Amino acid sequence: MKIITPHFIYLRDRISTNLSIAFDKTIKKIAPFDELIELYPDAEVTTLRENSLLMPGLINAHVHIEFSANKTELSYGDFMTWLYSVIENREDLINNCGLDCMSKAIDSMLESGITTFGAISSHGMDLDACANAKQNVIYFNELIGSQATMADALFTDFLSRLDASKSIKREGFFPAVAIHSPYSVHPILIKKALEIVKSENLKLTAHFMESIAERNWLDDSSGDFHDFFQNLLKQNKNVCDSHEFLEYFNNNQTLLTHVTNATGNELNTIADNKHTVIHCPISNRLLGNPTLNIKELNEKNIRWIVATDGLSSNYKLDLFEEMKVSLFMHSNAPLLEFAKALLDGVTINAAEALGINAGEIAEGKNADMIVLDLDAEPTKELPIHLILHRYNISKVYINGKLEKNKTLKLNLKETKK
Repeated sequence: MKIITPHFIYLRDRISTNLSIAFDKTIKKIAPFDELIELYPDAEVTTLRENSLLMPGLINAHVHIEFSANKTELSYGDFMTWLYSVIENREDLINNCGLDCMSKAIDSMLESGITTFGAISSHGMDLDACANAKQNVIYFNELIGSQATMADALFTDFLSRLDASKSIKREGFFPAVAIHSPYSVHPILIKKALEIVKSENLKLTAHFMESIAERNWLDDSSGDFHDFFQNLLKQNKNVCDSHEFLEYFNNNQTLLTHVTNATGNELNTIADNKHTVIHCPISNRLLGNPTLNIKELNEKNIRWIVATDGLSSNYKLDLFEEMKVSLFMHSNAPLLEFAKALLDGVTINAAEALGINAGEIAEGKNADMIVLDLDAEPTKELPIHLILHRYNISKVYINGKLEKNKTLKLNLKETKK
């Protein structure tokens, strides 16, 4: 048992002081220190510095680890230009990102307070890196392929990768399934994958309506994707439209990434089925896609969360940076209210979407926690300040285990027993 006493605690409904937390793998009790030490006299005690803030660990629900070698190889500004550059550089990017490269990306997330991430795995090359990660991992084995003639081979490969992920037996690692997108996965494959998802109760995610090219192709097999599919796959018609695609996920809550070009009817379907939308603002901006209409999501009571996407369409895997960009991108949103919503989108709402017992400092929740070193006593505008100022993260706990312990050189007041 451990007892930690920060100066402040970021609870779901308030900022609290004069409280301590007793925990092992989960948070056992939140109460004044004297009460906790009487209950747990042999506990390891940590008292943190003045103006320390303990808050939930961050959750990055959508990241592509396999493409972490990219820095300047890919082209930005337009989705199709980016996509062609991915195809042109795919082999080099994958070959240039071995275990060390992927582990470095994962460690960078730990440094920025991310205690859980959802890895979208296209090839299974990131399995060892994710298996060895200190964080909790929802490992989404991705299914892709729009040609019916290749369905059996593609599904066999998918099953092999899924089985490999199931062989990982460690705390906090959860095999899951990703359907790439409605334009790139044949309905035969989708149906077969969903049978497994339902029978084994696996988490499910998919990209949906990221670009105008996708919109045009799914609506009437036109636009930029027409030449793309014709030239690369000798395919001149979409394999399903957006309505058909969403129907496959009826009664199966899914995390849908991007959704920047969805229609009102599609959003109604998403709302009716209680799907979650993953907001990746930096990726959307770099690939020339629209800004997610969060106001409309709120009006339709659609849960949305925040993620970084991968380094193929981002410059760092940092949710504080992602929230900051979103805060400025949605310039009409009420500032404090939106800042709170962004923080919920990387903590409690992300946890609920992924079905994990984390995302808030509360009794019974997993002890996934981070400690930030504030400059002064927090005000009611703390959510804004957390996003703007990127305070030092001095400690990261995952399932109660201290995974990062980086202290400040100045003004340090910390003791242990």
